[in-house]
Amino acid sequence: MNVAPDESLHPKIGITFATLVNMPKGKAIIFSAPSGAGKTTLVRHIVGMEDFNLSFSVSATSRQKREHEIEGTDYHFISVAEFKQKVVAEEFLEWQEVYKDQFYGTLKSEIEKIWVSGRNVIFDVDVVGGINLKKIIGGKALAIFLQPPSIEALQLRLRNRSTETTEKIAMRIAKAKNELTFSNQFDVIIVNDVLAVAQEETEKKIREFLKFE
Repeated sequence: MNVAPDESLHPKIGITFATLVNMPKGKAIIFSAPSGAGKTTLVRHIVGMEDFNLSFSVSATSRQKREHEIEGTDYHFISVAEFKQKVVAEEFLEWQEVYKDQFYGTLKSEIEKIWVSGRNVIFDVDVVGGINLKKIIGGKALAIFLQPPSIEALQLRLRNRSTETTEKIAMRIAKAKNELTFSNQFDVIIVNDVLAVAQEETEKKIREFLKFE
């Protein structure tokens, strides 16, 4: 039985439900996964499939930019104060405080810009964000949960990144274990063990969805 996300998944969560009636309606592909499951790599591959007519919705975040990340491409990096201002101004379709003072959100302006251009939108969001976007967009969205082959494999991937402390990795693993329990709220579950296989399965599911009217 499906259950709604609650505060056990994120200590603090805030959601702004927007009315999409006046927006042009394209379709949406939503990718969610525990950190380290390979979601970003798969999303970049899918965005490159020209026949899918996809544009990436760049999320906003208050966390610090990592060395390899590009402003406006990976995220819109803003301060905590600016993020809270945008919340008050109702500029987000959905938003969350994933860790203390680390906010992530989907800007309404990003989706509107993509749909106005006649393209479909693709989201790379965390698990709660994915569930909430699916609730908001409904049948116009395909929600995909990317699952690691095991918790042990996920832990190894996070260690190999060499970007975080042992303490932060342990925090992410604990969060991932909880997130995995919400996979049944997504339309499709893809196990990312062999990347090429995961890419092929994902392409097939998206192609079937985009052709459905």
